[in-house]
Amino acid sequence: MRWWDIDAVLELEDELFPEDAWSVGMFWSELAHARGPHATRRYVVADEGGRLVGYGGLAAVGGVADVQTIGVTRDHWGGGLGARLLTELLRHATAFESSEVLLEVRVDNTRAQKLYGRFGFEPIGFRKGYYQPGNVDALVMRRDMRDMKEAPPGETGRGPGGTDTDG
Repeated sequence: MRWWDIDAVLELEDELFPEDAWSVGMFWSELAHARGPHATRRYVVADEGGRLVGYGGLAAVGGVADVQTIGVTRDHWGGGLGARLLTELLRHATAFESSEVLLEVRVDNTRAQKLYGRFGFEPIGFRKGYYQPGNVDALVMRRDMRDMKEAPPGETGRGPGGTDTDG
């Protein structure tokens, strides 16, 4: 993801997460930490015919990575794009030498929970009222990267709906 992707990402963010969408400042801040020799973030986008159809982000510090966000256009749900984005983020967690990856997911988002479960994430707790202003709880999930030596399920690479890792 680059700065010129932010407007399209914000549009999709507002569509997918109307109550708790990230602000432009949050994305700028994340991208500020995604460049240079001391980068601690990695953000990717997926495009199809010049249209942004998905994005994802990862933060990594001290051997622990955290999936910050994943979003996919509704017309791409069920087509494997979320899995490809997550595969790319886990690849970057490995590059950051993370021994574990954490994430939070809305307790009412069973679709995403199933995806994360297929990738070896296991529930480890809850964060009450994590998503505001709706006061929705978050399920915290964890994947131990040391226990999973093989590549995660899903496809990698580019192509229609593939990931663009120039960010």
